[in-house]
Amino acid sequence: MSTTAGWLRKQLPGIIALVLVAATFAVARLPTSSAAEKRDLAAHFGFAAESIALPGGYTQQSMRRVNQDYRHIDAWISSVGSAIALNDLDGDGLSNDLCFVDVRIDQVIVTPAPEAGEQPRYEPFALSAGPLPTNDVMAPMGCVPGDFNEDGRMDLLVYLWGRTPILHLAANGDQDRAEGLTAESYTPTELVPGASGGRYSGPEWNTNSATVADFDGDGHDDLYIGNYFPHGPVLDPSKSGGVEMNHSMSMAFNGGEDYLFRWTGGTSGPTPSASFERDDKAIPQDASKGWALASSSNDVDGDLLPELYLAHDFGPDRMLHNLSTPGRFEFALVEGVRGATEPKSKNVGKDSFKGMGVDFGDLNGDGVYDMFVSNITTSFGIEESHFAWLSTSGDTKAVKEELDRGVAPWEDESAPLHLAWSGWGWDVKLADFDNSGGLEVAQATGFVKGEVNRWPQLQELATANDSLLSNPLWWPHMTAGDDVSGSQRFHLFVKNPGEQRYTDLAPSLGLDVPVPTRGIATGDVDGDGKLDMAVSRQWADPVFYHNTGESDRGFLGLRLTHPGNGGKPGSPAIGAQVTVTTPDGHKQVNRVDGGSGHSGKRSHEVHFGLGDATGPVAVHVKWRDRDGTVHEQEQTLSAGWHDLQLGDQAEEK
Repeated sequence: MSTTAGWLRKQLPGIIALVLVAATFAVARLPTSSAAEKRDLAAHFGFAAESIALPGGYTQQSMRRVNQDYRHIDAWISSVGSAIALNDLDGDGLSNDLCFVDVRIDQVIVTPAPEAGEQPRYEPFALSAGPLPTNDVMAPMGCVPGDFNEDGRMDLLVYLWGRTPILHLAANGDQDRAEGLTAESYTPTELVPGASGGRYSGPEWNTNSATVADFDGDGHDDLYIGNYFPHGPVLDPSKSGGVEMNHSMSMAFNGGEDYLFRWTGGTSGPTPSASFERDDKAIPQDASKGWALASSSNDVDGDLLPELYLAHDFGPDRMLHNLSTPGRFEFALVEGVRGATEPKSKNVGKDSFKGMGVDFGDLNGDGVYDMFVSNITTSFGIEESHFAWLSTSGDTKAVKEELDRGVAPWEDESAPLHLAWSGWGWDVKLADFDNSGGLEVAQATGFVKGEVNRWPQLQELATANDSLLSNPLWWPHMTAGDDVSGSQRFHLFVKNPGEQRYTDLAPSLGLDVPVPTRGIATGDVDGDGKLDMAVSRQWADPVFYHNTGESDRGFLGLRLTHPGNGGKPGSPAIGAQVTVTTPDGHKQVNRVDGGSGHSGKRSHEVHFGLGDATGPVAVHVKWRDRDGTVHEQEQTLSAGWHDLQLGDQAEEK
């Protein structure tokens, strides 16, 4: 007995510590939804997976050929590039066309969104660079729809590794043809003039992000082009050297330079044109040289000059406050204010995480835009956290006052919202899929799929001395057959009624397929008022999710365009801001998005779920016309789709 009592006395401190740890965990752990709660939440949602038609005849690859210095990490180098966008490319009034970057064939595919029981409206095809110079050491990385020559027809911006971007301009008349689109519907045009025919030998940009917005407030859409690797021969297997990796895991500023392009003109006709002037100095140097994986532009302070959020791998994200004037870009870096008990990375612009995707939306219902950012959040891997940057200022006037003094008034609330940890994150879209009047969070995750777990080697790399990182020689092998978070799944987070926390319903809805996903595109392809979704997957077929939810809640959908010629719809009014107020006083904000995210681009329509509200709703629209003049107008609109042309007045067509 005395021996036992003595042993217990010796072990008592450890026993007490274990009890305290267990008790603290029981008290502090976040609540989870029961099976019954999940069933109730899922009852409002439904998605039917449908195959997307792709062209045949192309040789498929399982891995990209890369610079000799990258050969032992070719799986890492090949881990991005799958992209997808939803928009109205053929002019039929519905966002039922897809632009998909297929990394297995390194082609940009235009294809109709699937319609159950219907024949495709046209055959899928690959965009052609036509007479523009190309070579075999470049690859497309993304596709951004926009009307770049302002003729009312939807064009496509394709950005690449190994080359400057290409504009594919819709030729006059092709979008009116009953037989639909073809490769000949587009005229390829250089964004950066100077390249001539034959083999491409121009600047070797390695672009991973692009977004469209009127950054200088002159009434015309400009372009942000974000580069990842430093300019160089990343995909040239004949070269050894001329490339490098990040010089830090948390503060790397040796990525490729970013650029802004100011619109200077455009013409329509059989041989359309668009011209842009490049500005190399508009983005501050410590923001321009980050490793850009995602970007989002949006006016958060009410002046219709869109701010720019840059999600950076290997270092701090950047929030840029827009101070531009017509013909001149100017941005100021703003950062969060660190509290006494806050980790540094929990402040806007001061994080050391791996920014992979970003989107704007009002998550806390205060009428001010919040931001969601995907990072790497893998247990027993690199467990950072995602960011749910929630506004703290209360209204846009207060936001502007804070931004003017260099402060970003948002705080991360991802943990209490149950949005902090889900895996190796990529694209994210904030959208209302059940027309409840609140936003869901759709998120792509997963990295490299294979059979051999390489997380231990990656962990060693993450703790290595920064002085070694920029040299690819010191990076661990990651090639065909290796796996890092390869079975992580798609997520759809839905807010629990009456609570400030979210539940992942992807398993309940059949969305959690164990395949790495990259880009998410949303839009209403059939005009029924319910948002559908297309998802690109790395080294696998993309998938289209038709929204089959049975919710009878109302919606308001707005197609906002500049006036076109001959009474036809003009260009989408990118950057136009909309506030909707339902009869019960509930306010929502949204905008015409010019391409937020990692590699997925939503359609240009503005969508609001109206919940249980009945009757007309108050709609406040604010926009810039083609002269750059700001207008705003109050309207009362019924539920359903509306087409508004935004000139001096907002006129319904």
